[in-house]
Amino acid sequence: MILDYLKKNHSILNGFFIFVIMKNSPIGFFDSGVGGTSIWKETIKLLPYENTIYLADSLNAPYGQKSKEEIIKLSEKNTKILIEKGAKLIVVACNTATTNAIDYLRNKYKIPFIGIEPAIKPAALQTQTNTVGILATKGTLSSALFAKTAAKFTSNVKVIEQVGEGLVPLIENNQLKSKDTTALLQKYLTPMIREGIDYLILGCTHYPYLRPQIKEILGDKVSIIDSGFAVSKQVENILGQKNLLNTKQKQVIHTLYINTETTALNSLLGDVAVPFSIVAEDF
Repeated sequence: MILDYLKKNHSILNGFFIFVIMKNSPIGFFDSGVGGTSIWKETIKLLPYENTIYLADSLNAPYGQKSKEEIIKLSEKNTKILIEKGAKLIVVACNTATTNAIDYLRNKYKIPFIGIEPAIKPAALQTQTNTVGILATKGTLSSALFAKTAAKFTSNVKVIEQVGEGLVPLIENNQLKSKDTTALLQKYLTPMIREGIDYLILGCTHYPYLRPQIKEILGDKVSIIDSGFAVSKQVENILGQKNLLNTKQKQVIHTLYINTETTALNSLLGDVAVPFSIVAEDF
């Protein structure tokens, strides 16, 4: 009882308790559905001794078409659940939630947050054609944080922005290789090819699951960038700075919660080699 209470109330922990309890506490993740598992996979690969909790808010997907106020409300709901479950750090594994809500979350909660932003900087620095494309949600592309980041790194680079409307629902419904998915990708990417992009930035954590189809459309002359590995490294860095890295664990526990049916989530995790459990639960 006391141990559970301490895990749920990070602010009262100090000294010995922080070192012992917090290191074993899980890393929390949330996304507007199953797409953020692309970030989760990179993290458990890099940090194999860390316990994790993942929330797939598929019932409310996609976040990209919602207002800023709605996105903040959903992000706060997810944050509270993860804190109650004892998370020591929260990864906002959703570009839309990051660009619209992470400042609010950081100001309100003491727990460390790591967000996901489109990888504009590496694309802008490496482009040879001075033309890059970004495929993202409306919520990400219309956010102030995205505009600020884009302005900082792309003053001399042409950026072709494309809202990937319809892609998230297809992924959530386990339609990665459907004709509808391919048709949408052709529609969104063909104009970018005509404009001469040499980098495509995937600005939604769902989209890395479409890499095979995207690569087939773009060909070998266009490089695809997402934020997965960079985010996992940032998780490692922040946990290290706070002395919260878990380097020894006999039995690692990964639990993924979803508030709809589990078919798509099970399908996307078919390549995960470590034990995990999926829980269908209302939240």
